[in-house]
Amino acid sequence: MSPQELVLMLTSIAFGVAGQFFLKSGALKLGRVNFDNFFSHILNIVFTPELIVGLAFYGLGAVLYILILTRVNLSVVGPTVALSYVFSVLLGYFIFREAIPMVRLVGLGFIVAGVIMVIWQKS
Repeated sequence: MSPQELVLMLTSIAFGVAGQFFLKSGALKLGRVNFDNFFSHILNIVFTPELIVGLAFYGLGAVLYILILTRVNLSVVGPTVALSYVFSVLLGYFIFREAIPMVRLVGLGFIVAGVIMVIWQKS
């Protein structure tokens, strides 16, 4: 993967993670869903700006993902998207104050190591 392709891939991932941030923010505004408020929550999705912005970021990330697929093998790009899990956990920790247990940190380390092994190319 060339440096330009890596930047495009990381930008796609960043857009996806930004989408997750806005979707979480919008979901917190909606409140907890249950049987009694299920249909009103579905309708309120359309009127919650954070959810619309989150979906837009996901859409832009998908467009960039398609563009990277025109240049890089799926066997490399697909596993690289797993970095979004790492960034999502960090986002949850720093923005939403979610705990990160040690076992999750170890798992994130495996993800990062796996992505490095997938994209690594000897010259």
